[in-house]
Amino acid sequence: MLSADHVRVSRDDAVGVITINRRERFNSLDARAAQELRHAGLQLARDETVRVVVLQGLPGVFCTGADLKYIDAGGDPDDLRYLTPGARTASGGHGEIFKQILEYLHSTISEIERAPKPVVAAVDGVAAAGGFGIAMACDLVIASERASFEWAYGKTGLSGAESATFFLPRLIGLRRALELVLLNPRLDASSALAMGLVTAVHPTERFDAEVLGLAHRLAAGPTRAYGVAKRLIRQAAGGDRLDAHLDQELEHLVRIADGSDFAAGLEGFLAKRSARFAGK
Repeated sequence: MLSADHVRVSRDDAVGVITINRRERFNSLDARAAQELRHAGLQLARDETVRVVVLQGLPGVFCTGADLKYIDAGGDPDDLRYLTPGARTASGGHGEIFKQILEYLHSTISEIERAPKPVVAAVDGVAAAGGFGIAMACDLVIASERASFEWAYGKTGLSGAESATFFLPRLIGLRRALELVLLNPRLDASSALAMGLVTAVHPTERFDAEVLGLAHRLAAGPTRAYGVAKRLIRQAAGGDRLDAHLDQELEHLVRIADGSDFAAGLEGFLAKRSARFAGK
């Protein structure tokens, strides 16, 4: 059995709750945490006694995607055994370290897509980069008033992953999707709601109660019919192409992460200053 140190799973009757619990790294995910998230997603998506899944972070932060400090440190050889043959360590750049994390995260997103039940992202705080992508993959996104949403990949010279390039144009249209990618505004909760990225916004002090109330309302509904309708609607929106698109995201990000722009972006991130990119 997987020892889950960074992702908690709990139940409230027919509501299953996944909590990303890595505050010391601002709820970013290394390979182990990404593996735990995938395990939790599989567990709740396939448990027929769970009628609704809520995915949340800790109070004040949802998720900030891949752990860049972990990537800068070269990953963990033990974690690399899961995805690379011969237990070899990563070589020649950062792409292989990203791959070990994204394989698990992309599998989790595919499970959200296929789950025959509603999956609700409860965003209380920052959802950036991969955390933004994971939230957008969920069926409903409920935000607290202190939530914020940011593409953020471009800050470190990355091209985007975790389904973000798949769902953004479907959710808000081509023009606005390119605006978020190229200009990278940080959206507060009300702006995200107006843009169509968020389902509802609630006061922070009532947020947990509002999310749980919604989850129980959904769990009391015709969840079998919800599951079928979800599958049909996602299919109509091109969801049957998600897995192929995730493969493309992974392939391109791994290549980009081995380039000089990501090296400059990572250096700037760790030094807490803006990076200087050369377009390579």
